[in-house]
Amino acid sequence: MDLRLVPAALTAWLVTAAGITWNAGPLLALVATTVALILLFALMFRRVSACSVARRAGIGVAGAAVVGAGFGVAVALRCESVRYHPIVARFGESDLVTVTATDSPRSTLNGRVMFHGNLIQVRGIEMSGSVLVFAPSMGFGHLIAGQPASFRARIARPSRADLTVATLTATGDPKFGEAGWLQRAANSVRTRFGALAREALPADAAATVSGLVLGDTSTVPPRITAEFRAAGLTHLTAVSGANVTIVCGAMLLSSVIVGPRVAVGLAAVALVLFVVVVQPTPSVLRAAVMGAIGLLAVLSSRRRQAIPVLAATVLTLMVVAPQLAVDVGFALSVVATAGLVLVAPNWSRRLCARGWPKPIADAVSVAVAAQLVTAPLIAAVSGRFSVVSVFANLLAAPVIAPVTVLGTAAAALCPLAPGVAGFLIRFTGPEVWWLLRVAHVAAGMPAATLPVPSGVAGVVVVGGVGVLAVLLAVRPWHDSRVTRAASGQG
Repeated sequence: MDLRLVPAALTAWLVTAAGITWNAGPLLALVATTVALILLFALMFRRVSACSVARRAGIGVAGAAVVGAGFGVAVALRCESVRYHPIVARFGESDLVTVTATDSPRSTLNGRVMFHGNLIQVRGIEMSGSVLVFAPSMGFGHLIAGQPASFRARIARPSRADLTVATLTATGDPKFGEAGWLQRAANSVRTRFGALAREALPADAAATVSGLVLGDTSTVPPRITAEFRAAGLTHLTAVSGANVTIVCGAMLLSSVIVGPRVAVGLAAVALVLFVVVVQPTPSVLRAAVMGAIGLLAVLSSRRRQAIPVLAATVLTLMVVAPQLAVDVGFALSVVATAGLVLVAPNWSRRLCARGWPKPIADAVSVAVAAQLVTAPLIAAVSGRFSVVSVFANLLAAPVIAPVTVLGTAAAALCPLAPGVAGFLIRFTGPEVWWLLRVAHVAAGMPAATLPVPSGVAGVVVVGGVGVLAVLLAVRPWHDSRVTRAASGQG
């Protein structure tokens, strides 16, 4: 397995996260530069064989240190621009602001919504920067991504360190501008898809299929959201790598008819349109970059390896969107992908060696591996551990691909053939019903979720229990193998 990019990717991620969280970019850049220089001088002036393990390890560490120095300088510059941003002088004041939304508003408590946006003006003075906006749903509920809005707002310091320059609380009625044609077209697809789903399916299923296919959870009832969370199925309504893989894979199947290069081109077009329609949230952005790198690997006729692709994705996103370094959803996505690549195949092979059918072995290994690697992070954030997550994900797995393929095809046909789109949405009904039943039954089980410590303590406790469980599960396998070997020799 090719792991050469992994040290550089981890270094870039950790340095960027530490620089944003603790404003430690300059210190990290200095330390990384010092380490790189010491190692390079040691390799130059000491007699080390060109093929020795020590030399290769030294070059690898020095390379990672150089990457860390570069990212340390970059994150230091970004943090300085946030710290000395012109809007800092207006904290605590109320001013007229103009913001372009970068995602659709999401409902919060007390009839309010929140959304992220890019700052355009404050009191007529042009400014830039990422902001978080809280506003009443009455006036802002129909805002779409890419649409500018002017309103009076109270300006406050950002609530968390993520390169956001300010938090805005809307206090006046908005005046909306016009979004770009691409954003308007994407919103039209989302709106038409939701309307067709409500015509074709019951209310709960219609809201759920919009979340599964397009990540639009604005109409999902709180009861269903709570059941999905307790069952460990919340990731299904956050469009991510699984959706991108299914969509691109379906397009690549056309290579039988149009050839591999044309199929890759069609998959690339589908990927771009898919990201535009579902909106480039952190999980979608991560998945899209990984999908694009994978398509380039296919186009260049190179064997696609998941770990180098994932490492290249992390490096790319740390350059393009460094705020993802402190995004929990991004961390969950990367950790889950790494776990599925590194852990699940080995477990599946061992289960097959014990006589398990391969499809069942694959499904169980994927569900258990995903739970193992993501549970510590989920516990750190929520303070809860889902006991039924593996069970629920095993039951839900068979219907995810049909819903994604049928739903994505229906979304693509909404503007052209709404009748056909509605017909395809009807075929997602049984699968969505099954998902809702799985979530309802799993969430209703006694002790479906258990309280655990949050923060670092949660990571240590849940991670430690997971590692202990794996060791206890693996030890009998080794013992039985040794026993069989000994008996064979005897």
